Amino acid sequence: MSAPRPLRSGSLRRRTIVSVLAVVALLLVVLAVIVDIALGARLRGQIEDRLRDRAAATASLVGIVDATDLADRLSAQGLAVRIDGAEGDSVVAGPSPDQLRSAPAGPAGGGPRGGEAPPTPSPGAVTVTASDLTGDADLVTLRSTLSDGSTLTLTASAAGIGETLAQVRWIMAIASVVVLVLAAGAVILVVRATLRPLDDVSEVARAIGGGERDRRLRPTHPETEIGRVASALDDMLDDVVGAEVAARAAEERLRAFLSDAAHELRTPVAGIRAAADTLVRADLDGPEREMLAGHVVREATRASRLVDDLLLMARVDRGLELSVAMTDLREVVAAEADRARLVHPAMTVRTELPDAAVPVAIDRDRIAQVLSNLVENAARVTDGRGRVELGIRYEGDDVEVHVQDDGPGIVVADRERIFDRLVRLDEARTTAGGVGLGLPIARGIARAHCGDVLCLPAEAGASFALRLPLPATRPAQRAGRAGAA
Repeated sequence: MSAPRPLRSGSLRRRTIVSVLAVVALLLVVLAVIVDIALGARLRGQIEDRLRDRAAATASLVGIVDATDLADRLSAQGLAVRIDGAEGDSVVAGPSPDQLRSAPAGPAGGGPRGGEAPPTPSPGAVTVTASDLTGDADLVTLRSTLSDGSTLTLTASAAGIGETLAQVRWIMAIASVVVLVLAAGAVILVVRATLRPLDDVSEVARAIGGGERDRRLRPTHPETEIGRVASALDDMLDDVVGAEVAARAAEERLRAFLSDAAHELRTPVAGIRAAADTLVRADLDGPEREMLAGHVVREATRASRLVDDLLLMARVDRGLELSVAMTDLREVVAAEADRARLVHPAMTVRTELPDAAVPVAIDRDRIAQVLSNLVENAARVTDGRGRVELGIRYEGDDVEVHVQDDGPGIVVADRERIFDRLVRLDEARTTAGGVGLGLPIARGIARAHCGDVLCLPAEAGASFALRLPLPATRPAQRAGRAGAA
């Protein structure tokens, strides 16, 4: 099993700010590259359009103006002009391409120089028959074939494009720095406001650690990211506080249980010790010695019964090993009724059993122990002279064995408390009374069978019900009651 990785606890605020600024800077770089490429292409396209216009205007003047005059007019606009005639003669005007490359650049798009207007085509003029654009970063050259077979070569300087782009780059760089500074300030404010709920989470966590267990976040928008985190933290805090309360309650119950168990054991042990001491120290004969010996036996039996109950309760908590078999529940109830009549002859025991068999999958001895505990509890509260009724009836997917007596009854507030360990409604601890483990043991055994023992409302006396699942519904009952068992 790999060791858990430590949580990366770097500053979320710093990482968020740096990440946002990095994205903004990358977008500005991409924007600058796009602007540089688009503007350079646009400026170069303007020069190419200008050369095409000049070539078209020149084609319209072929045959009207001689080649020398035409070359002078074109060169006056800052262009290098070369006209190669069809008969091999050539006319060159204006600066040479090398001069254009090294000369200071004019406007990026060029324009007329010396106040001379460019030639304009006349109506019906003959246009360029063929053209070819070439060039490099500093020059743009257009070669056109005119209608008379001569070749016109126009060359314009593109150096102004580089200078214009350099100026635009500086402007973009300065603007990008300003944008980054403004973005950094805005991001810091936004991130600080956005992450403020995390500071509230930390404050609540420290307050709870300091003892304020009722503090909660209670997010106003639980569907958001921080809202989900806050809701999960509130749920975790509820579980932790609930577990803490449950642990403290369990500790208190354990202390009370140990105190009550020690109290219950102390009485018979003290009686055994006193009787044994008397038997050892005093020279007794006859009835007195037999009385003390009988007292030792009774107290030892009482202590042994209490220890057996405590051990059984521990096994119930750990999980009983049941010997489950299909059994007719009527036989178990009838056998317990017969046993009660023998043990308590002064008590009236009545049964109300169905005519048909009631097959259930149970551990017969354990269920008989549950019924015995319930009947003995009824006999104890009626001093062995009351009336006890045992009956079987169906409740939905379960079958219930009811044990009802005509004793003083149980108030509503105590109907669940009596199932706690070592709890007795009669505060006087007499040797005839129980120790308060019969009902908890009965419920534990019933829940081990995926059933339960309940204290039901009754018009007179107390009414208990042993509820067991029928065989057809036992898997579903087990799944639904596994936690309770």
